Amino acid sequence: MSKTETYEIRIQGRLDDRWAAWFDDMEIHAAPDGGTVIRGEVPDQAALHGLIQKVRDLGLPLISVTHHDTGATS
Repeated sequence: MSKTETYEIRIQGRLDDRWAAWFDDMEIHAAPDGGTVIRGEVPDQAALHGLIQKVRDLGLPLISVTHHDTGATS
């Protein structure tokens, strides 16, 4: 049984909405601290690691990765 999980990735530096497609259509928002929040559903751990690698490829410092419990049960 497959269940997507919601994650929030915070990075230092600004990315605008045009990067959403590159980050698998996740939501991209400017954070008040000058950073960027990338948030959305991730199907599995391999996909999460792929998103983190994309952050690395951009050369932007990773601040945090947070799992958000949606309260869904399988």
